[in-house]
Amino acid sequence: MYEDRGELQISAEYIEPKGAGSLQVAFEQLKAKLEAEGLFAAERKKAIPTLPARIGVVTSPQAAALRDILNILQRRHHTVNVLIYPAQVQGDAAASEVAAGVRYFSSQGHVDVIIVARGGGSAEDLAAFNHEGLARVVAASEIPVISAVGHETDFTILDFVADLRRLRLRRRRNW
Repeated sequence: MYEDRGELQISAEYIEPKGAGSLQVAFEQLKAKLEAEGLFAAERKKAIPTLPARIGVVTSPQAAALRDILNILQRRHHTVNVLIYPAQVQGDAAASEVAAGVRYFSSQGHVDVIIVARGGGSAEDLAAFNHEGLARVVAASEIPVISAVGHETDFTILDFVADLRRLRLRRRRNW
């Protein structure tokens, strides 16, 4: 601060846009791009079978979301077969591992529906589900995909491109 001249000097190492952070800006840009391409269009969404015989779940084997899904299915649809594709759901490799799981189930055709699951977390924790490559794999899947990622207030690109967004499984009566 230079009082004599009435000047203030600021030195910064990092600057972000005012308001939204860089992750939110990237999210909004990708969302607009994919929406313009029609990846979120209702017409391209596949119907979810009422009582699927086989469900493929792509998630971490240690995820609480997996335990929730298995508990609910045991109570409400105990005859269903569940196949689990283990994948990281956080970190640099997560988007490619989840995409590999969706591709695997889609190409094998052994399941009636695919669930991509992960509990809630910060925007950084859920960043893998805002990946363009994963969105395109889900959109291309021949098998319907359900997004069960995050809490009710969390939204990811996966939620918009999936055939159905289903959260808070414990409180849903129609599942």
